Amino acid sequence: MFGTFRKHQTWLWAVIIAAIIVSFVYYFSPASKLNNSRGGPVNLGSINGERVSQEQYVDARREIYLRYFFMSDGHWPGDDAKKMGFDTERETYQWLLLIQKQEELGIHTGSDVIAQIAKNMISRFQKDGVTSPAIFVQQVLQPQGLQLEDFERFVRHYLGVQELVATIGLSGELVAPQEAAALYEREHQELATEGVFFSVSNYLASVTAAPDAISQFYSNRLANYRLPDRVQVSYVKFGVSNLLAQAEADLMKTNLTEIIDANYQRLGTNYFRDAKTPEESKAKIREELIRGRALGEARKKALEFARLLFDKDPARAEDLEKLAKEKGLTVSISTPFDREEGPKDFEMGADFTKASFKLTPEQPLAGPLMGKDGAYVIALNKKLPSEIPSLEQIRARVTADYRHSQAIFTARIEGAAFHKTLTNGLAQGKTFSAICATSKFKPMTLPPFSLSTRALPEVEDHVSLDGRNGLKQIAFSTTPGMASSFVPTNDGGLILYVKSRLPLDETRMKAELPGFAASVRQNRQTEAFNEWFRKEMEKGLRDTPLARQQQQPGVVSGSGKS
Repeated sequence: MFGTFRKHQTWLWAVIIAAIIVSFVYYFSPASKLNNSRGGPVNLGSINGERVSQEQYVDARREIYLRYFFMSDGHWPGDDAKKMGFDTERETYQWLLLIQKQEELGIHTGSDVIAQIAKNMISRFQKDGVTSPAIFVQQVLQPQGLQLEDFERFVRHYLGVQELVATIGLSGELVAPQEAAALYEREHQELATEGVFFSVSNYLASVTAAPDAISQFYSNRLANYRLPDRVQVSYVKFGVSNLLAQAEADLMKTNLTEIIDANYQRLGTNYFRDAKTPEESKAKIREELIRGRALGEARKKALEFARLLFDKDPARAEDLEKLAKEKGLTVSISTPFDREEGPKDFEMGADFTKASFKLTPEQPLAGPLMGKDGAYVIALNKKLPSEIPSLEQIRARVTADYRHSQAIFTARIEGAAFHKTLTNGLAQGKTFSAICATSKFKPMTLPPFSLSTRALPEVEDHVSLDGRNGLKQIAFSTTPGMASSFVPTNDGGLILYVKSRLPLDETRMKAELPGFAASVRQNRQTEAFNEWFRKEMEKGLRDTPLARQQQQPGVVSGSGKS
């Protein structure tokens, strides 16, 4: 792979951007669970009768770590991944099965293609300072116990999966023109509608919040007001704001204009969506370069401080403040924060929250931790256990919740009553508008929409567009010329009147139909592959540890074209 990268240096790393040091949290090594305390061979089962060696398992495990990394935009599998259903063992055996099927079908990818796809995968991280193979290995792979050959092997097998999808899913490509046209018409047929919205905001003013009612409401919902475990940290921030001028001066000593132009050519005109002209895009590239260099300097300063702090034995939280005082630095204290929301005082990622909750009196220090505005070194201040605040502590919040619940109740009672009036009126031949006027409700005329509509800002504060009880489901299950039932929503509720189906735009259909048909073929191709793979897992993985897990076999994620 080193040779392949060197061969393609001209297009892989033509532009060297100022390095932004990326901080990755080490969760666990891809091979960490293979230790056998008894010293004997590890029984990893077999796939379709072929024994799985320890080397094969470790290699596959490393590859699925890389797949997760690229699919999750630079995050490694950890607790969040587990919550989202990522099971390392399951993913590893599925990947091993896919590799076996590639070998059976003789699927192989050339080094030129591998290098090109490797470039595409890595290029998204260049703005974070990954500007050379060496930096990619040092900053991304090695902290996870991975090497460049692991990445090459992953890209090769990833491309093999794409070829498998294309081969196995071939039957899904059979979409007749008439069928594609009918599907397009179904997806793009627009409706003309009017809606009556019974919104909470219209009923809040009429709610009376008596003290006894508030007390009872609080007592009945104590669990809703329980605060989770929280942590509070002391921190020293090494901000970028004071380093921007020096970073700009340092970059001005280089061929900065050429670097900006080259990055503009590489990133393209749409990289900064809010930039209206090439000059605005280049200005943003310049700003990122300067900020990236300043962040690098902030991290250096934080590292120097952290080394002095961590050299003290035993480690004590109060040493942060002592050392900061010696260095003339400011120590701040965060407000308490939980695992879900993280700190509200400053903008930090999930890594900061995880590191904070790992702090203990025995290991009270961590850092540097990188944020958008600088580098942080932190110390444990205190941990706060879960608790339920008293009513007096949160009376304003409880009162607001009570008023909201009562307003929703009133809105839904009124909505259900109007639906009865509306149904009777329509049956008597009255118009929707006339019935609304008599009942003193003002309907909203909605913009035309179809099943393919992705956004409808006019109504999305009142009702979701998709899903059960979403606007599309309500509208397309209602006969034109009729009104829907009253549908409760988080905002209260609504009744939708479907006036008519609008004629299709034939010109637009003619222009979009080829692309739509291609999308249908790709979706069916993936569905056909997933069905095939589900059956292959049932047969091929029955002699693996997965068979002992009473789980429904899944399908391969991320099998779309790259």
